[in-house]
Amino acid sequence: MAEKIDQYLGTGRRKTSVARVYLRPGKGKMIINALDWKRYFADRVNLENLMRAPMKETQTTTKYDVIVNVKGGGPVGQAGAIRHGISRALLRANPALRPALKKAGFLTRDPREKERRKYGLRKARKRSQFSKR
Repeated sequence: MAEKIDQYLGTGRRKTSVARVYLRPGKGKMIINALDWKRYFADRVNLENLMRAPMKETQTTTKYDVIVNVKGGGPVGQAGAIRHGISRALLRANPALRPALKKAGFLTRDPREKERRKYGLRKARKRSQFSKR
């Protein structure tokens, strides 16, 4: 019989990105869509800081390995979705971390979405240049 692995799931969302985050006891490795995070995000350190912020806030950086499946959106939206998912998974792993995560604002889903395009305009708000004559 296979041994049971302690694993905590958290789903994070940002813009059109959705991330399923699995936390497993480990040494702090982060794998995104079967790639190391450095290969996936091409060494963009600012995105690593964004993603690892919940773990740094709760001092659990070297306590868990993070396995992520993420789709939709661009790199920054995906990193935001991963951060949200990590926060939710940490909450499942240890409910005592809730005050720290809540105070830092990591449990709140960012509600901002892309505004729809309106007819008669080129983009959501961009108009063609006005000319009197």
